[in-house]
Amino acid sequence: MNTTLENSSVIVTGASSGIGWAIAQAVYKQGARVMLHGRNAKSLAEKADFLGSNARWVVADLADLAASDIVAQASLDAFGSIDGLVNNAGVFPRSDIDTEVNTQFDKVFHINARAPLMLAQRLVQDCRARKAPGAIVNIGSINAYCGADMILIYSMSKGALMTMTRNLGDALGEDLIRVNQLNVGWTLTQGEIDMQKSMGAPDDWHENINKAAAPRGSLLTPEEIANHAVFWLSPASAPVTGSVYEVEQYPVIGRNKVAG
Repeated sequence: MNTTLENSSVIVTGASSGIGWAIAQAVYKQGARVMLHGRNAKSLAEKADFLGSNARWVVADLADLAASDIVAQASLDAFGSIDGLVNNAGVFPRSDIDTEVNTQFDKVFHINARAPLMLAQRLVQDCRARKAPGAIVNIGSINAYCGADMILIYSMSKGALMTMTRNLGDALGEDLIRVNQLNVGWTLTQGEIDMQKSMGAPDDWHENINKAAAPRGSLLTPEEIANHAVFWLSPASAPVTGSVYEVEQYPVIGRNKVAG
C-alpha cells in the first residue's frame, strides 16, 4: 500500500498541538514537506525544528479573512506548491439553544467552515495552474450528523464542512483533486482535557470512560487519527473522493447502546 508522500508539500492547520501535531509528524515521516500552521509562534518554531529541514511554520488567526492567503502563500514561498491540505484547526466552545448566538456563531463558522473553504480554493488554484493532482483531508466530527445539546454551533459548523467535502469531491474529480473528510470521535487531546477539567471533571476523568462512549474503555488518540489522515492524503486512497469516513470505535448507527 503506497502511503508515501514523497516530494509533496502539505499544509496542516492547527498543527501546534493535539491531532494537528500528530498529523504533521506522520505526514513528515512519509516524506512530505510540511507547513505547520497555528497561533503560537514559539511552539510552532520548536516543532518545526524538531521535525527537520523540510518543515516550516506560519502564524495566522483563521477567524481573520486574510489568514488563508497568509497560510497558503507561506507554503508557496517555502515549497513552491500546495499538494496537500489538512484542514484540522477548529474551535469547539460549548453552546446550546439558550446561548447568545452572536457571541459565538461567526467565529466558530469562520474557523471551522470558511477558512477550510478558502484554503481549499488556494490549493485548487495552485494545482490547476500546475496541472497537478492534489488531496484535501478535512478533519470533521461525529457530531456533524446531529451533535449534542451542549455543542450546537460547533456541530452545525462540522455539518457545513461535511457538505463542503461532498460538494468539492463531486466538483473537482476531473481536476484529479480529491477531497475527503474524517469524522472523528471522542479523542484525548490537551484541549479536551482542559475543557473537561473546566467543567469540573477530576484529573483522572479519562481513565474512567463509560464503555457506551468508548467500547475499549479509552478514547481515541491523536496518533490514531494521524494514521488515517496519511492514508487519505496518499495515493493509497485514490481514486476515492467526496467520502466521509468515520474514525470511531463503533458505527454511527448504534450510538444509543446503553452501558451495562
